[in-house]
Amino acid sequence: MIIFGTKAYLYQLAILTLVCRHCGYSAAHTLSKHVTKFTLFFVPLFPVSTKYATQCTFCGMQQEVAKDWAEQSQAQSAAAPDGEAYGQPQQPYRHPGA
Repeated sequence: MIIFGTKAYLYQLAILTLVCRHCGYSAAHTLSKHVTKFTLFFVPLFPVSTKYATQCTFCGMQQEVAKDWAEQSQAQSAAAPDGEAYGQPQQPYRHPGA
């Protein structure tokens, strides 16, 4: 008998101050990475899918973002003096295909 499946992991990458597309407030947004991994006998082996998203802490709206944008924002956040990216992009994120 072989036991296999998937397991989801959630990583918080940074906290950014952005203008929310939904509520319009300049609020903190959590930047997170959602990874689904294939498991064999309950041991995670390799990632099946990876998605990046931001979530507004004011209204709770969650929005998927591009990997490049997420990595760039995380790098800017890490370079900030206090470790958080306050004063970063104040425009709502617009996906290049939108």
